[in-house]
Amino acid sequence: MVATDAAITATSSPLPEIVARIDAGDFSGAQTRIDTALAKPGLDAATRADLEFQRERMRRIRLDFTLTADQAKAKLRESIPDLRDDEFARWTASNQLEHLVIDGTPWYFNRSVSNLFRVSPEALARRATPFQRNDGPMENANAYHDEAVADARRSGTSSVAPRRVRVTQGITVDADAVPAGETVRAWIPYPRALPGRQEGIRFASSTPAKHRIAPESTQQRTVYLEQPAVAGKPTTFSISYELTVFGEHHVIDPDKVVAVANRPDLAPYLAQRPPHIVFTDQMRAFSQQVVGDEKNPYRIARKLFEAVDRIPWGGAREYSTITNISDYALHAGHADCGQQTLLLMTLLRMNGIPSRWQSGVVYSDGTYDNLHDWGALYLEPYGWVPMDVTTGQFKGARDPDVEWFYLGGLDAYRLTFNDDYGTDFVPAKQHMRSETVDSQRGEVEWSGGNLYFDQWEYSFEAKVLPMPGARPVSAAH
Repeated sequence: MVATDAAITATSSPLPEIVARIDAGDFSGAQTRIDTALAKPGLDAATRADLEFQRERMRRIRLDFTLTADQAKAKLRESIPDLRDDEFARWTASNQLEHLVIDGTPWYFNRSVSNLFRVSPEALARRATPFQRNDGPMENANAYHDEAVADARRSGTSSVAPRRVRVTQGITVDADAVPAGETVRAWIPYPRALPGRQEGIRFASSTPAKHRIAPESTQQRTVYLEQPAVAGKPTTFSISYELTVFGEHHVIDPDKVVAVANRPDLAPYLAQRPPHIVFTDQMRAFSQQVVGDEKNPYRIARKLFEAVDRIPWGGAREYSTITNISDYALHAGHADCGQQTLLLMTLLRMNGIPSRWQSGVVYSDGTYDNLHDWGALYLEPYGWVPMDVTTGQFKGARDPDVEWFYLGGLDAYRLTFNDDYGTDFVPAKQHMRSETVDSQRGEVEWSGGNLYFDQWEYSFEAKVLPMPGARPVSAAH
């Protein structure tokens, strides 16, 4: 339903109304208001950029939602040949088949059909063939988790079970996406140096050879590269490096955990951070339902971790198209790793538990790799400890430290590029970003504007190496 004029014109700024109309699917109305606002004389640069982004957001949404109802039905019938119209209508009405009604016409998310089999047991049971899941090796308890827990118990440290890894990452820009001779600028994500987590980072090479590595302090770290476009040829960038990644495991006694004191250094991690961390009435109601009368911070965190973990994983639309990601995760019926992490971060902060973001890439001893987001929470007296609610709880594990491994621990099969979300690059990007929240695939632009994900591809390859010599001595991160 389109938002009413009375509800969305309470402010003199045109932006809230435009955002509301886009979220409600009134793209034509939003476009009219964007055009009107941009035509006004004396418009400041920041407002112009915000308006232009909302126009771009509509374009990006249309790239994510390309299936008509007939096309979605046809795709679903590949797995459920005897699909009934009432089933399709019911799954649409519940939004288990994710869709948007744009200017009166329903458009289905490109991954709505595959997501359906993750969120609907009924649909899964109707399949003619088994559903093939592409889960990573760390998504089930395995020998690595046993190794990390045993290492922590034996050593008395939280930095455990390391892996040495060689990585090659790349970006390939489509031929003629940029006019010949124009400079293409690329940012490729690069690991942050984290004592006790990521050490011994050694940059090996890049294409082109000239590069600029962002400072260690950069919260979303990258390697910056540039080169001219050549007519008829893709523009390619790549970097190679090695590092040692440690797992992390904290042995937490809930009875020792106390509420944090009033500390200025932790205040930012307890605060709302619009647009994606907002303490809405519905968020408060959900929190109260889950937490009840519990007062112990660790036990509150465990209750919230379990609740968010119960949300089914589903492939996500682009984050830049979502107005409030934590609210989306609360209501969509499914969520991916970054959406679950932002939801958990919001709930923790509402309950007086500091939380922050981390993200990067997960890899394996084999060929599996994937983009991934997780986070950290602050527990007094243990300090910052990791959390990965998407990998979640290993129910049925014989060892409780393995069952709750990802509430207070992480494996070594991940690279951390980011210790925050939505922060600036070094050097700064001149145009709007393709990914306004995370930084895992990279970013590309030229003087004429940003290059979105439909104009280039990223690549990632990791090879686990033999560990050299003795284990480095490090403080726990």
